[in-house]
This record gives sequence, structure tokens and C-alpha cells, in this order.
Amino acid sequence: MVTNKPYLSDIELPRRADLDALRGLTLLEFGTDWCGHCRAAKPFLEEALAQHPQWQYLKIEDGPGKALGRSYRVKLWPTLVLLQDGQEVGRLVRPTNVQELLVALSV
Repeated sequence: MVTNKPYLSDIELPRRADLDALRGLTLLEFGTDWCGHCRAAKPFLEEALAQHPQWQYLKIEDGPGKALGRSYRVKLWPTLVLLQDGQEVGRLVRPTNVQELLVALSV
């Protein structure tokens, strides 16, 4: 499944300028493998993304002091930032059901 891919590490991360220049729809997930809230949201993400394959999906490992997460003002995990042509069009923090994801991905 699409959400089984690992979080991008520091050496794999795109630069903020690269994300700002993206075309199309992109979902950024900021979190970690060991985060209980991130693991709890995983089935909801899988179901929602399966219904919205037009979204590019990037899992970004986050933590205190990590520049990319701070540039998006991430404070809690998971934080899902929805981009359209590089611009933020939505955000979900710690989603608890598939319906809120489906609504957000229907931009």
C-alpha cells in the first residue's frame, strides 16, 4: 500500500522551494514511525488515498528542530498538509476517521 513506504529521512527530503514549485495535488504527512497517533491514522490514510489516486503522497520524518516541518508550522504528529500547485489548500492534524480525510482530499 502507498502508506507503507518509509518516511523520508533528512538526506532524502525535498527542499521547501522544491515543494513550493510542485504542480498538481500533493499530500505531505509529517510524523514518525514510532508515533502512536501516526500509526492510528495509517488505515484512514490508506483508505482515503485509495479513493483519491490523483494525490502525490510524501511521508516526511519530523522532529524538534527539523527545518521542513517548522517551515509548515508543524507542532503535532501526524500533520497532513495538502498542497495544490505548491500552495497549502488544507491541513489536518491527527485525523481520527476516514471521512475527514475524504472531505479534505476532495479539493
